[in-house]
Amino acid sequence: MRPSPTSEQVEKLSKIKLMVFDVDGILTNGTLSFLADGTEIKTFSILDGLGLKLLMSSGVETAIITGRSSPQVTLRAESLGINFTQQGREDKLVALKELWERTGYDASNTAYMGDDLPDLSAIRAVQFGATVPNGHWLIKEHADWISTSEGGKGAAREICELIMAAQGNLDSALGQYL
Repeated sequence: MRPSPTSEQVEKLSKIKLMVFDVDGILTNGTLSFLADGTEIKTFSILDGLGLKLLMSSGVETAIITGRSSPQVTLRAESLGINFTQQGREDKLVALKELWERTGYDASNTAYMGDDLPDLSAIRAVQFGATVPNGHWLIKEHADWISTSEGGKGAAREICELIMAAQGNLDSALGQYL
């Protein structure tokens, strides 16, 4: 479905220069899988990956702040060209403030998408907070927007396209495929 941001969402999203994502439950479905040798497996959506690339090509930077640490996240971030990745950070708001100090962005031009309680402080601190339909109820109460897709199944793509629609960049981004 084509994204149709409300006028209130357009007002907030038009200011976004940095989109920050949690990983487990947002860029993945939140399931942890392990091989017999203890190796962790994460599954990422191609739909989300292209959404992030389109968003970055429209001029919005992307970042990852995740509570767990894994080489799969590093590989995925590198393959997509995500410049800012912080792993092993349960203190999402502290990590977000450190990111702002390093980049010059701030709450007024940042959006954050997360699904569980460690994400709450970050969602409440930014211009636009987003979550997924299977996110914790308290996150949903504080989010500005809830995707229709679940994490790892296109939710990140939805927020990317919503931002581009609000900023007037979606049609030109998709035009290369028409």
